[in-house]
Amino acid sequence: MNDVNEVSAVPEPGSKSYDKHRARRRKDLEKSGAADAQEANEEAKREMERDPDWRPSGPRTERGRGPKGERPESESEG
Repeated sequence: MNDVNEVSAVPEPGSKSYDKHRARRRKDLEKSGAADAQEANEEAKREMERDPDWRPSGPRTERGRGPKGERPESESEG
């Protein structure tokens, strides 16, 4: 039952919960001494990109997929 108005359980990049989780990971890396501030930030970002629970789900609306004429052939047919 996929309703268009259904709210996704996975936080998107830029959301408050995503940012809080990334900040926690960054702080843990800094405290462990594994990386300096910039390296810890990049590593936290890479970890979250690899984790399927935190990976972005993509556009949720027709408009978010872009102009119909600019979509790949497989998407523009429907």
